[in-house]
Amino acid sequence: MLKDDRNPKALAALPDEALIEAVQRQTFRYFWEGADAASGLALDRRTLVGLTGEDRADERVAIGGTGFGVMALIVAVERGWVTRDAALDRLRRMLDALSRARRYHGAFPHFMDGASGETIPMSPKDDAGDLVETSFLMMGLLCVRQYFGGDTAAERRLRSDIDTLWHEVEWNWFTQGGRDVLYWHWSPNHGFAMNHEVHGWNECLITYLMAAASPRHAIDARVYHRGYASGPDFINGRSYYGIELPLGAPYGGPLFFTHYSFCGLDPHGLKDRYADYWDLNCRHVRVNRAHCIVNSKGFKGYGESCWGLTASDDPDGYLAHDPNTDNGTISPTGALASLPYAPAEVMQVLRHFLTAHGTRVWRDYGFVDAFCEQRGWFAETFLAIDQGPIVVMMENHRTGLLWKLFMSVPEVQAGLRALDFESPHLGSPAP
Repeated sequence: MLKDDRNPKALAALPDEALIEAVQRQTFRYFWEGADAASGLALDRRTLVGLTGEDRADERVAIGGTGFGVMALIVAVERGWVTRDAALDRLRRMLDALSRARRYHGAFPHFMDGASGETIPMSPKDDAGDLVETSFLMMGLLCVRQYFGGDTAAERRLRSDIDTLWHEVEWNWFTQGGRDVLYWHWSPNHGFAMNHEVHGWNECLITYLMAAASPRHAIDARVYHRGYASGPDFINGRSYYGIELPLGAPYGGPLFFTHYSFCGLDPHGLKDRYADYWDLNCRHVRVNRAHCIVNSKGFKGYGESCWGLTASDDPDGYLAHDPNTDNGTISPTGALASLPYAPAEVMQVLRHFLTAHGTRVWRDYGFVDAFCEQRGWFAETFLAIDQGPIVVMMENHRTGLLWKLFMSVPEVQAGLRALDFESPHLGSPAP
């Protein structure tokens, strides 16, 4: 059992570094104590029942959430919250479950049953391979492969099993026969019927990078340049609240665009012909924050100490919240996972959440998924895809740990070069 920090006001009085660590550690409990009992993989969500701390687990394992979860596990080992051996035991169970899971041209589904490995459909036609969720998982597993580099039987086997899963993903299959774009889904029952092209600035930069980095099933660079870097929501160039946005939808979209791919990809000095990604992400966060400060709709609670619009639960269900789709719901992960981009501003929000809302927002697994002061609503849920980036991006701010691991992966470096990226991690370009 990890230390459980239940007193939000005492936490808020801690110095910055101690507070960040306490938030990371409590949030990591979602992936350690709150994981699927059979497999150790990350559950899509857990729901509190009453005020006792008892909770109800969703039966669905989340593949993308598991990718963020294994990155959080690396942080836990590095910080001494769990031992290396305990982490290896957990990872062994997770890799066994992933290895027996049903895959589709190497791609995992969005949701699966942890015990049987069978797919749990997300919707009638989304019942098989999900390339984007698979890319989040592979990002995490490659970090695990880098971190657990010891010459022991357990660590060698772990790396071998990760390589097997990584090498078997047929990224190029998801071009639907060689088209210049990746498609999100494929199903043996419905083929490419969902026909969801992956393009426009969003959370899927990592998907194209993984596809370009694949040792056996790589896409051509033109698929990135003609596919992802296309559509009305790629190039922007307009200003919002006096802040110009080079890429993305109007107002930048939900904040997870600046988190998911960049749990592993270090945005510092990361550039291609379209953007400087550190600059882009910082601007996106500033627009999101400015929107909540201006608060043209007059939502209760919004301001310099309370901002962060991203995908989460809300009083009416689930929504990708952003300045264009704003119903008064604040998602703690929106600001907290933005710590690298706006440290002082995020710390102000963090302390405000703890002091203003206390145990309504701070619980067993860290912050609840969202809240809406306007309607007096506070979530009783935690979601893997929201908790994971809090732990990981906070660590990247503190030490750059996951950035260093991921950017040191030889295949990742090859993929970045293939797509004509610049990064300090790549050294000088070849003459």
